Amino acid sequence: MAGAGTSMLGSILMFTVVLSLQEAYRGKLASSELLTILGGFTSSLLFLFSLTFIGNLQESSGMRSGWGAVIVAEIVALVAACTVHRVCITTCFLFSAGLLYEMSKISGFMLARAESKSKRH
Repeated sequence: MAGAGTSMLGSILMFTVVLSLQEAYRGKLASSELLTILGGFTSSLLFLFSLTFIGNLQESSGMRSGWGAVIVAEIVALVAACTVHRVCITTCFLFSAGLLYEMSKISGFMLARAESKSKRH
Protein backbone atom coordinates (compact mmCIF):
# COMPACT_ATOMS: atom_id res chain seq x y z
CA MET A 1 0.00 0.00 0.00
CA ALA A 2 1.34 3.42 -0.94
CA GLY A 3 2.18 5.93 1.76
CA ALA A 4 0.57 9.35 2.05
CA GLY A 5 3.47 11.11 0.32
CA THR A 6 3.58 8.74 -2.65
CA SER A 7 -0.18 8.86 -3.06
CA MET A 8 -0.18 12.65 -2.79
CA LEU A 9 2.51 12.97 -5.47
CA GLY A 10 0.77 10.51 -7.79
CA SER A 11 -2.60 12.21 -7.42
CA ILE A 12 -1.24 15.71 -8.14
CA LEU A 13 0.60 14.40 -11.20
CA MET A 14 -2.51 12.66 -12.51
CA PHE A 15 -4.58 15.78 -11.77
CA THR A 16 -2.15 17.87 -13.82
CA VAL A 17 -2.14 15.42 -16.74
CA VAL A 18 -5.94 15.06 -16.88
CA LEU A 19 -6.52 18.81 -16.54
CA SER A 20 -3.96 19.57 -19.26
CA LEU A 21 -5.51 17.05 -21.65
CA GLN A 22 -9.02 18.27 -20.87
CA GLU A 23 -8.07 21.87 -21.60
CA ALA A 24 -6.13 20.92 -24.74
CA TYR A 25 -9.14 19.04 -26.16
CA ARG A 26 -11.78 21.43 -24.79
CA GLY A 27 -13.20 22.20 -28.23
CA LYS A 28 -13.42 18.54 -29.19
CA LEU A 29 -15.10 17.62 -25.87
CA ALA A 30 -17.76 20.28 -26.42
CA SER A 31 -18.45 19.25 -30.03
CA SER A 32 -21.01 16.47 -29.45
CA GLU A 33 -23.34 15.17 -26.75
CA LEU A 34 -21.37 12.01 -26.06
CA LEU A 35 -18.07 13.85 -25.84
CA THR A 36 -19.68 16.40 -23.51
CA ILE A 37 -20.58 13.54 -21.16
CA LEU A 38 -16.99 12.33 -21.47
CA GLY A 39 -15.86 15.83 -20.50
CA GLY A 40 -17.97 15.56 -17.34
CA PHE A 41 -16.40 12.19 -16.58
CA THR A 42 -12.87 13.54 -16.97
CA SER A 43 -13.81 16.38 -14.63
CA SER A 44 -15.01 13.83 -12.09
CA LEU A 45 -11.60 12.19 -12.34
CA LEU A 46 -10.21 15.60 -11.39
CA PHE A 47 -12.50 15.41 -8.35
CA LEU A 48 -11.07 12.00 -7.45
CA PHE A 49 -7.45 13.12 -7.79
CA SER A 50 -7.94 16.40 -5.95
CA LEU A 51 -9.82 14.65 -3.13
CA THR A 52 -6.98 12.14 -2.83
CA PHE A 53 -4.43 14.95 -2.75
CA ILE A 54 -6.34 17.00 -0.16
CA GLY A 55 -7.01 13.95 2.03
CA ASN A 56 -3.38 12.89 2.01
CA LEU A 57 -2.24 16.45 2.67
CA GLN A 58 -4.54 16.65 5.68
CA GLU A 59 -3.42 13.22 6.89
CA SER A 60 0.26 14.07 6.63
CA SER A 61 -0.22 17.38 8.46
CA GLY A 62 -2.21 15.71 11.24
CA MET A 63 -5.52 17.38 10.49
CA ARG A 64 -8.79 15.48 10.34
CA SER A 65 -10.29 15.30 6.88
CA GLY A 66 -14.03 15.46 6.44
CA TRP A 67 -16.70 16.99 4.25
CA GLY A 68 -14.66 20.16 3.77
CA ALA A 69 -12.19 18.25 1.61
CA VAL A 70 -15.05 16.83 -0.45
CA ILE A 71 -16.59 20.25 -1.01
CA VAL A 72 -13.28 21.86 -2.02
CA ALA A 73 -12.47 18.99 -4.39
CA GLU A 74 -15.95 19.20 -5.93
CA ILE A 75 -15.67 22.95 -6.47
CA VAL A 76 -12.30 22.49 -8.19
CA ALA A 77 -13.76 19.80 -10.46
CA LEU A 78 -16.87 21.85 -11.29
CA VAL A 79 -14.79 24.91 -12.17
CA ALA A 80 -12.69 22.75 -14.50
CA ALA A 81 -15.87 21.30 -16.00
CA CYS A 82 -17.38 24.72 -16.68
CA THR A 83 -14.42 25.61 -18.90
CA VAL A 84 -15.47 22.84 -21.30
CA HIS A 85 -19.28 23.05 -21.50
CA ARG A 86 -22.27 23.82 -19.29
CA VAL A 87 -23.55 20.25 -19.47
CA CYS A 88 -20.17 19.01 -18.22
CA ILE A 89 -20.95 20.63 -14.87
CA THR A 90 -24.02 18.45 -14.37
CA THR A 91 -22.40 15.24 -15.57
CA CYS A 92 -19.31 15.97 -13.47
CA PHE A 93 -21.47 16.37 -10.37
CA LEU A 94 -23.32 13.10 -11.05
CA PHE A 95 -20.17 11.11 -11.82
CA SER A 96 -18.46 12.62 -8.75
CA ALA A 97 -21.36 11.56 -6.53
CA GLY A 98 -21.04 8.02 -7.87
CA LEU A 99 -17.29 8.01 -7.32
CA LEU A 100 -17.72 9.34 -3.79
CA TYR A 101 -20.24 6.59 -3.00
CA GLU A 102 -17.89 3.90 -4.31
CA MET A 103 -14.90 5.37 -2.46
CA SER A 104 -16.95 5.36 0.75
CA LYS A 105 -17.84 1.69 0.26
CA ILE A 106 -14.23 0.75 -0.43
CA SER A 107 -13.05 2.76 2.57
CA GLY A 108 -15.56 1.02 4.86
CA PHE A 109 -14.51 -2.38 3.53
CA MET A 110 -10.81 -1.65 4.04
CA LEU A 111 -11.43 -0.29 7.54
CA ALA A 112 -13.42 -3.36 8.53
CA ARG A 113 -10.71 -5.59 7.12
CA ALA A 114 -7.99 -3.74 9.04
CA GLU A 115 -9.99 -3.94 12.28
CA SER A 116 -10.57 -7.67 11.90
CA LYS A 117 -6.87 -8.15 11.21
CA SER A 118 -5.92 -6.22 14.37
CA LYS A 119 -8.32 -8.26 16.51
CA ARG A 120 -6.60 -11.49 15.52
CA HIS A 121 -3.22 -10.32 16.87
